[in-house]
Amino acid sequence: MDFYFKRFEHRKPPEPVPYSMPRELLYQFLATCSLTLGAWYLWWRWTSALNYDAMWFSLPLVFAESCAYIGSLLFTFNLWKTKDEPKKSPPHTINECLAEGAPDADQVRPISIDVFFPTYDEEPELVKLSILDAQKVRYPHDIDIKIFILDDGKRPAMAALASEMGVEYITRENNIGYKAGNLRNALEQTHGDFIVICDADTRPFPTILEHTMGYFRDPDVAWVQTPQWFFDLPEGERLPNTLRKKLGRFGELIGKGVERIYGPVTLGEDPYVNDPQMFYDVIQRRRNWVNASFCCGAGSIHRREAVMEAALRAYSEQISKEHDEVEKQIRKITKEKSIDRDISENLRQEIIFDTEFTPYKFHVSEDIYTSIVLHSDTDRNWRSVMHPDVESKMLSPQDLQTWTVQRFKYSGGSIDIFMNDNPIFRKGLSLGQKLMYGASFWSNLSAVWNIIFLLCPIVYFLTSIAPVSAYDTTFYLHFLPFILTAEVAMMVGTWGVAGYKGKTNFLSFFPVNLRALWTVLRGRKISFPATPKERQDGSFGTLVIPQKIIFGLSLFSMLLAWFGFYTGVYGDYSFGGLVLNSFWIINNMMAMWGMIAAAYWTPPSDSEQGQASEELKYGV
Repeated sequence: MDFYFKRFEHRKPPEPVPYSMPRELLYQFLATCSLTLGAWYLWWRWTSALNYDAMWFSLPLVFAESCAYIGSLLFTFNLWKTKDEPKKSPPHTINECLAEGAPDADQVRPISIDVFFPTYDEEPELVKLSILDAQKVRYPHDIDIKIFILDDGKRPAMAALASEMGVEYITRENNIGYKAGNLRNALEQTHGDFIVICDADTRPFPTILEHTMGYFRDPDVAWVQTPQWFFDLPEGERLPNTLRKKLGRFGELIGKGVERIYGPVTLGEDPYVNDPQMFYDVIQRRRNWVNASFCCGAGSIHRREAVMEAALRAYSEQISKEHDEVEKQIRKITKEKSIDRDISENLRQEIIFDTEFTPYKFHVSEDIYTSIVLHSDTDRNWRSVMHPDVESKMLSPQDLQTWTVQRFKYSGGSIDIFMNDNPIFRKGLSLGQKLMYGASFWSNLSAVWNIIFLLCPIVYFLTSIAPVSAYDTTFYLHFLPFILTAEVAMMVGTWGVAGYKGKTNFLSFFPVNLRALWTVLRGRKISFPATPKERQDGSFGTLVIPQKIIFGLSLFSMLLAWFGFYTGVYGDYSFGGLVLNSFWIINNMMAMWGMIAAAYWTPPSDSEQGQASEELKYGV
């Protein structure tokens, strides 16, 4: 597998977007204007712009617009302010990381760090590269670092690798709880003051500890999350080169002509929109100001004390919840107002006996679940830190099937928490934290209104029935100021990070989100399969059938409507309605096309990759 990485080893991670107070103030002004105009627009839509002759069509759209506006409110709050945690020098000894009066506060000994590499079926060669990089981690003071391979696959080859590389090897008899259970098993057998969580493909930089341990000088910091960076994202291929392969010299000339008009056009560049910079450098980083940045697993450093306290708190809450539910059922059956104290205590003891204590909740989204538990601990007021600099590199999903599995797990896990243990109603979280977590969970429900946004222009083109009272001047005077201000505010708020592909990608994976939502609503558990680290072979066209249907219907309906408008043989369209819905539906089609193209994308061969890299380098 080593050959795969060699072509990417020269790549450097992006620098975090520099903070600019003028830009932040401009964003806050524009966002305030956008939200004000949005509220004005929605009030007008609900009170004056419904099509009462087609309420079956008009109400779903205004409902979708209202839901999207709530999402905009939450997202604006998320992006409102950047407040990076001040960086501090790495501590010399463990007592510098503890509060005065803590049991070990007087100890003067080196800090001990456990580095965990959970693995299940990944190739030993892949894990070996990660271990090699972990062994290069440096620290300016004496420190005790132990590296552990946590093998849920119980493989002799992985045990042999651990022995060969001089690292610790931990396995177990079962796979209960999957990754969360694997981590719990390791915590029971290790003793480090801090834990570095890596995936099998996480290759930490030598600076990961010296750049992050300083945050733990604050005894209330529970964990530090570093940005994840996929260093193997496809660079793509310039349009003239692609057309030359398909059409020869004539195709190359066409490609160059297109680029003279539109500028450089690169095809196949990160087809799955895996680049996580928007999430880490914008969304997560800007949650620091209300202490709401949550853990994302790989690339995070945890204080063991905080993990164990979170486990105890969750354990206590679970026992109390189950005890209350059982007592409620008994009272319902016996018609008694209360239960005898001895019986109640016996019930509690039985529940304690049957409930397993676990430092990480057995949940597909154990990272964010643990974050919620820690943030809501009013006894300790634990803090989290989103470190702005990339401190590790890892592999990106290389096929649509892997991408779909990953997104389904993320979406389903978030929806499951939202439905069954909603942090909005959880005691201990501040209002700011509730809004931040609410923004994350609300976005995973967006498929409900996104499907309405995808279908509305199709319905209009096929029927010539408008979902608003009229596409007239009054409509545009309400709609355009809001939408244009929102776009400008978003551009300023995410300055320095490409955002258009992310928005269209967000729209196009509506089938994954709908499936996740339906799975949770039926009471089914979201499965825990490990995300494959190698490209899966096969055709993935069947995974994008919903996107193909939306694309085909969009194109057909738009052509039919314009044909009917010019010939007069079909429909009763207004020119303003046709123009607006054409822009709308073209945006939808571009979003669908990106996902459809990703289903058929294959990585270039070594020779093609090298040639494309040279062409990109020299601007061919």
